[in-house]
Amino acid sequence: MFDLVTVGHFAIDLILTPGTETPRPALGGPPTYVSLAARRLGARVSVVSKVGGDFPDEYVTWLSAGGVDLSGLRRVPGARTTSFLLEYGAVGRRLQLRSRAPPIDPGDLPGSLEARAIHMSPIAGEVRPGVVDRLRGSAGVLSLDPQGFVRRFGEDGSVSLGPWADPKVLRQIDIYKSSAAEVRAVTGRADLRSAMERIRRYGVGIVLVTRGGEGSTLLSEEGFREVPACEPAAVRDPTGAGDAFIGAFLAEYVRGRDPLWCARVGSAAASFVVEGLGPAVFGGSEDVYARANRIGGP
Repeated sequence: MFDLVTVGHFAIDLILTPGTETPRPALGGPPTYVSLAARRLGARVSVVSKVGGDFPDEYVTWLSAGGVDLSGLRRVPGARTTSFLLEYGAVGRRLQLRSRAPPIDPGDLPGSLEARAIHMSPIAGEVRPGVVDRLRGSAGVLSLDPQGFVRRFGEDGSVSLGPWADPKVLRQIDIYKSSAAEVRAVTGRADLRSAMERIRRYGVGIVLVTRGGEGSTLLSEEGFREVPACEPAAVRDPTGAGDAFIGAFLAEYVRGRDPLWCARVGSAAASFVVEGLGPAVFGGSEDVYARANRIGGP
């Protein structure tokens, strides 16, 4: 029994930040940031993912040493690992898909899969129909980040957002997390709170929307709550902050903690991630909890 299993693709991120001319490769994707953030808080974590033959062995060694169970990772010979160019500039982030690993089918799920929480987070439409049904029967809590369902890819790999063709998946979800732009794409509603209420009407118990340095918004049966962003010591690379947020949130949630506290812990965990380049900084549990306790809010 794992505390948290993440389903989605690992990625090789090619990160281009202001002042640099050559992209820097780094291990990325939700399974990386979700798992390591939760693991730092003591959760038992695993992944279900596919990578290509180009996935470096040192990434496997590093993840295993960090306490991430990789029994659900499948390396496909002859295939390429999902990869994005992430270019950060004055107007935000620009994404370009460079390669995509084979999709995750129901048959790729371990027969013994069982977890207190499963977080489904596709990044390039890799989760195939039927997977959600299997996951629903294996999880006490089923969580979703829909980014991979609403992304559209141009011929040059450029990434934009579009409507979700099959939002009925939301009827099986307990916790929803996305960016503000993504929840608007999912629902077709421009007003953030209206969009979040639309998600709740599918039967989703908790809706979380992250807004970078502006914090996050939580909607549960207790209504809306605004959670301030936790101030990092420095901002070097925002990649993976949203995934670290939900990883820490779920690690606390499966322990029975209040959703507002979980969101504050998520904010604290995200603040550590942006202080390093790639998945380099996560903070120990005491450090994360100390920052969470300093977060105010109504």
